[in-house]
Amino acid sequence: MHHSRLCSIQIDCNASDVDEAARFWAGALGFPVDLDHPGSRANYRQLTTPAGEPMVQIQLVNHESRVHLDIETDDLPAEVARLEKLGATVHKHLERWTVMQAPTGQRFCVVRVQRAGFSQNANRWS
Repeated sequence: MHHSRLCSIQIDCNASDVDEAARFWAGALGFPVDLDHPGSRANYRQLTTPAGEPMVQIQLVNHESRVHLDIETDDLPAEVARLEKLGATVHKHLERWTVMQAPTGQRFCVVRVQRAGFSQNANRWS
């Protein structure tokens, strides 16, 4: 048995300045940039979201700008296998997460547990 849930919304920005991109999205969404969060590093900026809501992270990318979801799990291989049974495919295995593609074409990531309250709010899979 393992658990998973929606973790975050990643705003992929093909831009030259992560702080400029983060300022825009902070203003648009009404969530301030949290430079002290461990997720704010290098080409990433974390926005402060209310407890219990998905995280929002801005990241600079080399592909087209888009938005993607991250699913957090306490068992990465089991969650990837579960999603493959639903029709998703693995696009790329990286050091700490797996990039997958839904049967409808959207890419998303499966990541290790990132947020507090995981055990209380995650879906349980057998």
